[in-house]
Amino acid sequence: MPETAARIQSIYRYPVKGLSPQALERTALAVGETLPADRLYAIENGPSGFDPAAPSYFPKQRFLMLMRNERLAALDTRFDATTHTLTIVVDGKEAAIGDLSTTDGRAAIEDFFAHYCAKDLRGPPRVLNAAGFSFSDVADKVVSIINLASVAAIEDALSAPVDPLRFRGNVHVSGWPAWHEFDLVGETIAIGPTARLKVISRIERCAATNVEPFTGIRDMNIPKTLMTCFDHVDCGIYAEVIEAGEIAVGDGLNVSRP
Repeated sequence: MPETAARIQSIYRYPVKGLSPQALERTALAVGETLPADRLYAIENGPSGFDPAAPSYFPKQRFLMLMRNERLAALDTRFDATTHTLTIVVDGKEAAIGDLSTTDGRAAIEDFFAHYCAKDLRGPPRVLNAAGFSFSDVADKVVSIINLASVAAIEDALSAPVDPLRFRGNVHVSGWPAWHEFDLVGETIAIGPTARLKVISRIERCAATNVEPFTGIRDMNIPKTLMTCFDHVDCGIYAEVIEAGEIAVGDGLNVSRP
């Protein structure tokens, strides 16, 4: 199948690790960076040792996250990238709001999670941020790409709908055959007029994918299904931005040959 058949179906960023996605029509990619404001903040689950003055990678278990804290998925959270204001809605009602760039704003959000996640906490929750840092699941700054045909193959294996948002990817792609993304590891993908991304690895999946994205219910076993039906536990690929540019929903994806 020609690579030109592949197109961006949707784009998402996750401003606060473990919380709601934010759909984007377009975004700018910078060399060696994530999507702007992707995993810009995280909520520390007890003392982690993270130092905002000298930020470094920490495993996701140090933060509130879906693999262990599935009730996060039941929250409707909205982030304003201009004001850095996070709004948390529970059962259709505003439960907390705070400007994460201020001490008072962070305190309001921390107080909410101190009560909402009380049984899961190892210590006081704390909103974390550091200039230029992303709280990704991996140490490298990457863009995660999900092949929607691979998600459809998982649906067929389970005989049940699987929301692609379970995989918390940045770019959802239509037009590739199932699992074709794995053949692209090591290749360079051109997106839009100028953006170029080098595919560096497949994405291994954990129990976070078992959580339904909006109810917080663990209703599937995606890693087990992957291993049983496909002999691997991967879905999606990580790519590094090697040439900057804007990408948009509807843009084609092509392997960029030298």
